[in-house]
Order: sequence, then C-alpha cells, then structure tokens
Amino acid sequence: MLWMMLSNATMYVYVWHALAGYWGGVKPAATGMEHYDTALAYPVQSPGVIGNQPDVAMDSLSVHGLGLVHPKKVFNFYNELHAYLASCGVDGVKVDVQNIIETLGAGHGGRVSLTRSYNQALEASVARNFPDNGCIACMCHNTDAIYSAKQTAVVRASDDFYPRDPASHTIHISSVAYNTLFLGEFMQPDWDMFHSLHPAAEYHGAARAIGGCAIYVSDKPGNHNFDLLKKLVLPDGSVLRAQLPGRPTLDSLFADPARDGTSLLKIWNVNKCTGVVGVFNCQGAGWCKIEKKTRIHDQTPGTLTGSVCASDVDCIAQVAGAKWNGETVVYAYKSGELVRLPKGASVPVTLKVLEYELFHFCPIDDIASDISFAPIGLLDMFNAGGAMEQVEIHMTSDKAPGHCDGEVSSELATSLGENRPPTATISLRVRGCGRFGAYSSKRPLKCTVGNAGTDFDYDSATGLLTLTLPVPGEEMYRWPVEIQV
Repeated sequence: MLWMMLSNATMYVYVWHALAGYWGGVKPAATGMEHYDTALAYPVQSPGVIGNQPDVAMDSLSVHGLGLVHPKKVFNFYNELHAYLASCGVDGVKVDVQNIIETLGAGHGGRVSLTRSYNQALEASVARNFPDNGCIACMCHNTDAIYSAKQTAVVRASDDFYPRDPASHTIHISSVAYNTLFLGEFMQPDWDMFHSLHPAAEYHGAARAIGGCAIYVSDKPGNHNFDLLKKLVLPDGSVLRAQLPGRPTLDSLFADPARDGTSLLKIWNVNKCTGVVGVFNCQGAGWCKIEKKTRIHDQTPGTLTGSVCASDVDCIAQVAGAKWNGETVVYAYKSGELVRLPKGASVPVTLKVLEYELFHFCPIDDIASDISFAPIGLLDMFNAGGAMEQVEIHMTSDKAPGHCDGEVSSELATSLGENRPPTATISLRVRGCGRFGAYSSKRPLKCTVGNAGTDFDYDSATGLLTLTLPVPGEEMYRWPVEIQV
C-alpha cells in the first residue's frame, strides 16, 4: 500500500495488484472465477530479453503457467476488484508486473492486441471507480504498454530501490533521469520510494526533491530519519514539488555519468520563480552484460569536478520573464553559499561518489540602479525554490520623498543604517515554514510576515536576507511576505 500522512491521519490509500491480478495471475479453478474464462498461459520471452536479463521467476512461470483472465472478460475482473476496493475507501491502485502480458499473446491475437485489451480495460475500470484517475503504472516499459496507455498519468521510471545492494544507488539516480527524458513527455514519472534511514538516503531524497515526482518512503515502522523527511515534506504533509519532470541538462545528454569516470550527472527543473540544478556523482556501478546484474565496476571512483550555470536550467528565461537581463544569484543547498552570477558565468562543483549538491538559480530583478532583488525560498528544504508561489514589485517612486507609507519610522530606518525612503515594496507568497531566504543588494528597511513586522538578518557581504516563517494553521497556506527596500 501507498499512503500520504497528515496530522497522524491517513488521507489516501492505494492498493497494489499486478496487471494479471497477482504475480502468477489468478487461480483458474478457484470458486467464483468461472465467469472470467481464466486459463493457464505460458510466457514466451523474446531472445533479446532472455539474453540481457534472465529471470528465475519468468522461468518458473514458463513451466508452471500463469492464470490469465480472458481479454474479453478482463474489464469485468478489474471492475469488480476496483469497485470492491473503492467501497472500502481505497483511492487508487498501483498496477505492477505489466510487462508480463507481452509474453502471453499466443492464442489472443498477439502481444499488441492482448496488451491493448488489458490496458483499455484497466483504464476504463480506474475511470469508473477512482474519480481522481488513481493509478500508478509499474514495470510497464515495454513498447506496447506505453503506446496502449491513454489515460494513466503516473509511470515508474526506474528499477526498484534496493536498500541492501550498494551497487544500485548511483545507477538508480542516473536511470530515472535519462528514462524521464522520454517518459516525461507524456506521463508523470515516478522515481520510486526509498528508505529515509539509510546511508544513501540524502542522495536519494535530494534527487526526488528536484525530480518533479511523488515523494514517498518505504520505511520500516519506527525506522525513520525525521531530519531528512523535514527537508522534503512540510508539516501539513505536502511537498514542494518542482514544476516539470526532472531531466538531464544538455551537456549530460550524451555523457555516461555512471561509467565514464569523468562526468557528473546534472538534472534540471524549474519552480514558479526559480530554477534548480541537482549535481550527482553517479560513477562506479552499472549493468554488467556478463553477470547479468548491476555491479560495482570501480571500487574507488575518483572525485570529480564540473560546473553549473543558469543556462543549465532549460526554461530559466521563461521563468524570469521578458525583462530579465540574464543575471542570477545561485544558492548552493549543502554549502549554504550564495553567489551573484553575471550572464553566462558558472560556478564549480566538486563531488565524491554518492555526493550531491543542489544549486538554486534565482533570476535577479533590477528594481533601481542600486537595488536588485531575487527570492530564493525555504533554505532548509531540498527544493528551496518550490516554496515561492508569487513575486510582485510595487514601486514607490511616485510617492512624496521621505514618506514611507507610515510603515517605517525615521528612527527605525536610522537604526538600520538606512536613512532613506523606500524605493519599492516586494510582495511575496510563500508556502511552508522555516528559514526563508532572498537576495537583496541593499539591506531592507522592513519585513513583514502575515501583515506583522518581523525580525530579519542581512549579510551585506553576500546580500542574503533571512527571516523565519511560522508554522501555518491551515493546509497549503501561502504566507504573505512583504520586503521594503
């Protein structure tokens, strides 16, 4: 089962089943199965699949058979199953083992016809019983399944998360990024669950945060790293999901960041007001054609150095708007460094294997000749910029000099070292709570959160402005934040 938690209450429940029912299908002789015209079918795999990845489970099914519901009756099967689940309060299904159907086409018009029949029946039943299109497709990368799915919106983009296999973690991140390049064009890729209490948990969590995918963990009850989970999930149970499926940057497209010994993997995404590039050292492991499994081929992969720039975020210009001059500030999540970058400039990054860094690129608004501003977001969240919902700049140049709308006294302005009237008020909408950050080339005159004045810190060396957002009392609440400069 998959679930999302909110205030210790389960909001949504999904139930797992295979496309054929269970791993071995259904039991043809079972009471109540007569009207489905079930029969044993024997999978026939292609030579290419057998040559690339032999599978003991498939070998067993080829001998003992799989209980297959007749394709003309499979809608009734799904509909009765899903109607029962819906009556129990279930919100959707995760439909696994979908690739098995392509091996069972004999006697049913071939694999294309059989796969299409099963997918059409599945989607019709999901539409009838789960109004929110509650279906996650899994093990469905065979061409017929992808082309037959017309309504299913969420698709697993990778092999499983294997907590006990050290060779699997780097190649998992590499695989989901490159698979998303294709799958993300027509479905919402799912980068799989992971364990929050695991040596590679931060590595996996950082990737999920910028992957634009659902975020869930398969922790053993009581075995949780809440410090990590708080970087992914807000107190109301929601996440700061990026706007697009995470994809490799242009300079990563034709590199091999798992094997070539020289390349870092860079994954880009956008939020409403910012862009983000995650950099991962994925070297050292990959699929072995001889052993037919993922294995570590380099026990001591080297430390690698690369660079990132704003143009790595493919849609950064659309996020910034037509008046953007190309300048950004970049906030590095792990190091906490904030750097202002001229157009075309880059910053270096050096990582060991299983290390990562998240770079948040924030387009700069030039408010006046000597005042520039860029919102960053929640500094302690992996996807910091996902907290930013809206930015509006209201100029005060038409107001009488020396007037501050009654909001900033001359004594306060003097105490802040700024004996000047405000140039503009920046109105923000920010989701979540915790340490909020923005770049300002000048120290702000005043900051308010929810119409109440608030303390803030300002680092004149970097331009980093920080303040604290309280925990909101409502779900999905967006704090009104005003910064007067």
